Amino acid sequence: MVWRGIKGSAGRLAVALLAVFAGAATAQSWPAKPLKFVMTAPAGSSIDVIGRILGDKLKDTLRQPVVVENRAGAGGTLATDYVAKSAPDGYTLVLSFNGPLSFGPHLYAKLPYDPFRDMLPVITTTSQPNVLAVNAALPAATLKEFIAHAKANSGKLSYASVGNGSSSHLSMELLKSMAGIELTHVPYNGSPPAITSVAGNDTQLLFAVPTAITPIAKAGKVKLLAVSGATRYALTPELPTVAEAGLPKFEALAWNGVLVPAGTPAEVVARLNRELNAALKDADARAKLNAAGLDPMGGTAEAFRDLIQGESDKWGPIIRRIGARID
Repeated sequence: MVWRGIKGSAGRLAVALLAVFAGAATAQSWPAKPLKFVMTAPAGSSIDVIGRILGDKLKDTLRQPVVVENRAGAGGTLATDYVAKSAPDGYTLVLSFNGPLSFGPHLYAKLPYDPFRDMLPVITTTSQPNVLAVNAALPAATLKEFIAHAKANSGKLSYASVGNGSSSHLSMELLKSMAGIELTHVPYNGSPPAITSVAGNDTQLLFAVPTAITPIAKAGKVKLLAVSGATRYALTPELPTVAEAGLPKFEALAWNGVLVPAGTPAEVVARLNRELNAALKDADARAKLNAAGLDPMGGTAEAFRDLIQGESDKWGPIIRRIGARID
């Protein structure tokens, strides 16, 4: 009401100044209430492990409760869309990953959000390869043996994924394309049920992050054949890369990070980045993440934005080439 009747450039300037002052006031008082930290995957997943470790550190440094909320479904797009449409006040964050952020625009005919327009990157949290695991009863101890077995049983094997459009899904589609094999895709809602299906031989293989698959491998229910990164993974150095094991130039990483709705005050984004960087450098947090097979990253919000864009540019042509679509 204060600005009623002010027209032209003066009116636009007044509105802009009002927005700046409102944002500054929000940033100065933030945080004044509990934060909601939304997970794109279910309890027990690697995303959930990361979120609870970081949320626990944030509550201490911000001196506000951090409520972790799991909104699994639709390959991570459900939670990502929820936060994209939340109030841009710094009180609702999402821990999302490459599926909803970089793959989604190329997989879905219409996403309910635009990851580049509707979200602000805050920080990359972890990055790691997927591990290729097969059911323990499968007659294959190496990737080459598995490919030979798959060709001899064309169309008879199925693979699990942690969700449509995930790195778990697309890594296997890339492997199928490069190896010239036929496998049936069975998507699950997160890593726990996907891994259970392979352990029980309902499906025969999957790509999953180390934190999710290593305990099942130690129990002897699955065999680990290779990692999907360009180099061997420091936390599983005994495993060859897929490229070393028979498919040169194969590379696919699983990564994740924190985002907030577009319009969140820059000062709040900077504070979150600072606090999360400190949490990722904390010795206790790093030990817990490493124990779960996760490699802490951190860095600037700009670096995370570049990662999302770079992965989108890389995987867009691959997705079109292999014909992967979710409608």
